[in-house]
Amino acid sequence: MSEDTAEWAIEVEDLTVAYADDPVLWDVDVKVPRAKKMAIVGPNGAGKSTLIKAILGLVPAVAGEVRVFGQALRRPRGEIAYVPQRASLAWDFPTDVEDFVTMGTYGQLGWWRRPGPAQREAARRALIQVGMQDFFARPIAELSGGQQQRILLARALVQEAPILILDEPFQGVDAPTERAIVGVLNQLAAAGKTVLAVHHDLQTVAEYFDWVALLNVRLINAGQVARVFNEENLRVTFGGRVGVLAERPTPARV
Repeated sequence: MSEDTAEWAIEVEDLTVAYADDPVLWDVDVKVPRAKKMAIVGPNGAGKSTLIKAILGLVPAVAGEVRVFGQALRRPRGEIAYVPQRASLAWDFPTDVEDFVTMGTYGQLGWWRRPGPAQREAARRALIQVGMQDFFARPIAELSGGQQQRILLARALVQEAPILILDEPFQGVDAPTERAIVGVLNQLAAAGKTVLAVHHDLQTVAEYFDWVALLNVRLINAGQVARVFNEENLRVTFGGRVGVLAERPTPARV
């Protein structure tokens, strides 16, 4: 592995994705650094969710390549844990919180083994980490939106993957849940893990993330937040004037 490759958890090169001959991503090149928190930011329809699904191998690419830790993989196994959008799941499924989170261990067990005490203990630790220790036996259908988002994160944590990819993890959640999620993401990065998240709130990008990729079908720019997240790049990404940088209050520490 070259020194350059060793710096990156994910490398996307010349990636093009199209739906029914309509390009959703066009010739995208972006690198995600190891042990950092990186946001994918752009307007609706920019291809943000498609980018992470292409990295995961969930949508086919017309052209290009994705490398994870320097290896070209069609569908990464074990390297990446994924937190999908909360609205994409059926929350009326008849199961409780502990069983739902334990499902995150199935990939490590294989087809024939059933979760045992070690897997359930891992689920309980993850639920404590996201502040859901009082909800082990609660049916998931009875959870609030913020609670649902926390157990989705817990289900990813039990996979113990070196990369965590999240699709809009702060969408529609309450303030305590947002603070709890940010705290967990900070812990993961401090432990040497990589976080990549689709993020919609421009006012919290600089507070929550180290790096950012600005996307609108094509990659506009990517790099450290202090260098890339500025008025000029946001104007190109979103079109017109974006006054969020001047209007953003001093961030509170989380």
